[in-house]
Amino acid sequence: MSRFRLDERAAGVLLHPTSLPGPFGSGDLGPEAVRLAGWLHEAGARFWQMLPVSPPGFGNSPYSAQSAFAGNPLLVSPARLQDDGLLDSAPEEQTTDETERVDYPRAAARRERLLRRAFTRFPATAEQQRDFEGFCEAQGEWLEPFVLYRAIKSAHGEASWTAWPEELRSREPRALARSGADLAGELSFRRFEQWCFDRHWRAFREACHERGVGLIGDVPIFVAHDSADVWSHPEWWWLDDRGEPTVVAGVPPDYFSATGQRWGNPLYRWDRLRETGYRFWVERLELALERFDALRLDHFIGFHRAWEIPVAEQSAVSGRFVPGPGGELFERVREKLGELPFIAEDLGLTTPEVRALRDRFGFPGLRVLQFAFGTDPQADDFLPHRYRRRTIVYTGTHDNDTVVGWFHEKPGRDSTRTRAGVAREQRAALDYLGGTAEEIHWSMIRAALWSVADLAVVPAQDLLGLGSLARMNRPATTSGNWEWRLAPGAMSPELASRLAKMVRVSGRWPMERKG
Repeated sequence: MSRFRLDERAAGVLLHPTSLPGPFGSGDLGPEAVRLAGWLHEAGARFWQMLPVSPPGFGNSPYSAQSAFAGNPLLVSPARLQDDGLLDSAPEEQTTDETERVDYPRAAARRERLLRRAFTRFPATAEQQRDFEGFCEAQGEWLEPFVLYRAIKSAHGEASWTAWPEELRSREPRALARSGADLAGELSFRRFEQWCFDRHWRAFREACHERGVGLIGDVPIFVAHDSADVWSHPEWWWLDDRGEPTVVAGVPPDYFSATGQRWGNPLYRWDRLRETGYRFWVERLELALERFDALRLDHFIGFHRAWEIPVAEQSAVSGRFVPGPGGELFERVREKLGELPFIAEDLGLTTPEVRALRDRFGFPGLRVLQFAFGTDPQADDFLPHRYRRRTIVYTGTHDNDTVVGWFHEKPGRDSTRTRAGVAREQRAALDYLGGTAEEIHWSMIRAALWSVADLAVVPAQDLLGLGSLARMNRPATTSGNWEWRLAPGAMSPELASRLAKMVRVSGRWPMERKG
């Protein structure tokens, strides 16, 4: 049984590793990640939650990744490469120009140059060679399709796989064999890249565990159309003869958008996945649980029913609900993997059937404090006095504005809130929470920590009291997202001390450290 349990009273912090400071254009799994784990230990936080760690695709979104299995090369640590003897002690790609945002193209190019340089020195030891060979053998089922996809995609100017020559698009065996031979060097490099991620991740997770910090990952229900997963198994999705989606995923109009959200991901052929024993999902979750101690299942509602949008529709208004796999999928996963430390992201149009599916497997559901004071149809259920055990409460999520930004919002054309509505929410929040507008973030944090929910999670931006410029994502937009970064030293000892006091008083201090 895991030492990091979701049914124990605890606190956590939400921060994606790319948001960490560091001298290579984005955060990674190196010294700053270990430093943050130490900070969480001092603050009494039991969990570090993050977004998906797969290689991002369109819009740099971790929820639209090039693979549901591969790791993001941006998270490979140059410092760890140095420790392994694969890089010079002071790589020329290092810079002192700490930026407030991740410039993804620049950061990715910089990291790839470092990795290619490290590859020329690999292996530096016999142990590295053995570890690499073991990794390739153990992960070959997803690794080989991914590295071939990634190499071909690079050779075709990063074009989507549906724009490749027909013989590659349709995976004609002789064409794939020819590409594999022509791109042998690139395939080797991409395997090395993924091995580095895996090696660094294992070291990072061990460092977190040594400090009493567990990791919560995020598993998107849908995958990107332009991904190794869809290219290698197009029969598992609703696609036409050219591999293009016939219907796409999204959600109907809701709190975030008056026209809904058209995500554009292809929808599963659940009937065909059932014939395989849901192999894709079993293997995907098995690997995720090797990396994380618990998993947030994004858009849990979609396992019961998904919003299907005709591909020709440009908004999500014209869609319909189609059935998902329901409990059959989780029965199969539990049969294969045992204990399921899953969090059901059950926000949105939650029905009794969705709640029954969640409760059947004992998954905790979510509550978001920002939804408690406005016009959301379920607003009352988000008030802390209505929570129950087996609940995870957040002050906000990666899709929300920060607490400070939300509270002081000046609604514009794209907002679903009016000025009068914002004023009503401000009054309702202060009446319920107490405190002042100047420290609204701490009032929200206090309410989350003092609630009966088993786990209270606070985004780092809310701990720091940052405004809308620190927002991680604006749903239904395609640019400017996922870029926010911590300022060096922002997670200070004083901040850890303030949070630790609240964690102690609210009864969320880690059990093993009490007494």
